[in-house]
Amino acid sequence: MTARIRRMMMFIVTVVVALTPAVMAQQRRTQPPDSVRLYVFDCGQLNIADISVYQLKREEIATNMMSVPCFLIAHPRGNLMWDVGAVPDSAFKAGGGPPTLRAGTSTKTLQSQMAEIGYAPGDITHLAFSHFHWDHVGNANLFAGATWLVRQSERDVMFSDPPSPRTEPANFSALKTSRTVTISANDHDVFGDGTVVIKATPGHSPGHQVLFVKLARTGPVVLSGDLYHYPEERSLKRVPTTEFNVQQTVASRAALESFLQQSKAQLWIEHDFTANAKLRKSPAFYD
Repeated sequence: MTARIRRMMMFIVTVVVALTPAVMAQQRRTQPPDSVRLYVFDCGQLNIADISVYQLKREEIATNMMSVPCFLIAHPRGNLMWDVGAVPDSAFKAGGGPPTLRAGTSTKTLQSQMAEIGYAPGDITHLAFSHFHWDHVGNANLFAGATWLVRQSERDVMFSDPPSPRTEPANFSALKTSRTVTISANDHDVFGDGTVVIKATPGHSPGHQVLFVKLARTGPVVLSGDLYHYPEERSLKRVPTTEFNVQQTVASRAALESFLQQSKAQLWIEHDFTANAKLRKSPAFYD
């Protein structure tokens, strides 16, 4: 074998090795799942120093810490991102420590966790938030190419002038020109088959909503947004003093509790630090 042929063979091997991960990731992206999958990403945590606004005392709760999960719902007809963290990926700097935003800290980028299972922001067909507060919209701009599912009252406050102090407008500014579906019904069936349904639960914010996901093996699950923050709010029936409309929150909680009984769905309180720690994180998934 001549030196030239050996060099050519080595070059071919090098190219194949380099391209294999990208090719495999592309193959995963182009193959929708046979049934609904729910991926849970670790998007950091919140250190809440003052819990008095939740009408709770420190001795009444297990921990003052809150989890910040992000969710990808992979459906045979498309992919929905639900709540996208507090700290934007753009805040991560090479060689720097964990970035923070207000009380939020994150150690992993959302994009890196998505890439691990073969997804990129461009693969997301639908985007929705439980509500507009800063700790749920951190990476919104990554998904400006998706169809944004939002209630008009929520969109109005997001782009109000002056902006709400409870959010970070720079982190979702690209959504202003996104393809948008304005939700008006109490229930919005994302893919038309009853497996992924956005449900109105106003009160914490004008257009707050929760997400119902019907999983074949796990069973039905409801992602709470901030209808509850701490599980003790639910057990002790405490309502935060900072709600947009306390009466609406009380009514939304009652309606959801009734739905949970009827549907036999689990309620996943997104900020429940202890419960979230027990959830399987991506690349594992629930189906």
